[in-house]
Amino acid sequence: MTAAPAIALLMAVSFSLALAGEALALSEIKREELPAPGAEGVAEPEAEKGGAIPLPVEPGLETGNTEQPDAADEAQPDDPDLPLPEILTDLSLLPRPVQRMRELILEACESGDIEALRRLIGTGVDITQLSLGGIEGDPIDFLREISGDGEGHEILAILQEVLEAGYVHMDAGTPNELYVWPYFFAYPLDKLDARQRVELFRLVTAGDYEDMKAFGGYNFYRAGISPEGQWVFFVAGD
Repeated sequence: MTAAPAIALLMAVSFSLALAGEALALSEIKREELPAPGAEGVAEPEAEKGGAIPLPVEPGLETGNTEQPDAADEAQPDDPDLPLPEILTDLSLLPRPVQRMRELILEACESGDIEALRRLIGTGVDITQLSLGGIEGDPIDFLREISGDGEGHEILAILQEVLEAGYVHMDAGTPNELYVWPYFFAYPLDKLDARQRVELFRLVTAGDYEDMKAFGGYNFYRAGISPEGQWVFFVAGD
């Protein structure tokens, strides 16, 4: 073999080895810099075309609680074909734990001392929801702040009026089952009769009522208690 072909062959072999080495290096970078889907900090790939794309986690559910938001912020659907919810006033129909929690809350309201609610509000994951957007700091301080008088007396009066109204039994037989006061929260405002509007005006003004009709439902304070007697929420707002 002459020198020229030998040199050419040697160059070709060297070039092939260089390409192989480069390919190996790139494959190693891919494995190191692109860890498998599902690893910490790495998102799962999107679904194939035509498949379902996972929805983002709802705000407030990032801690692992994947249940849907409770009845605190679920307004009555504007569907004329839906049957009207049953308005309940007979307290003997309530499960005993619900009756007891309602009684304890009313006793606290009648005491005039906002601190009397502290032991009923609870702590941790079982704490009563007091705002749709969540709160920071002490829950009793929060109730004082939102009370018009600054002492919590107004909010105690509102809570008392709420729990003395009629109620509805929502989502019976499901994990979201609740007893909710007042019934206006689940009842279409345009279906209220004259007597029921008088009941509503014990809680809100005529101006509030007009605003609620424009909004599409009752959005003043409501309270919910689970069948097990947990005070789940006491909130107002849209």
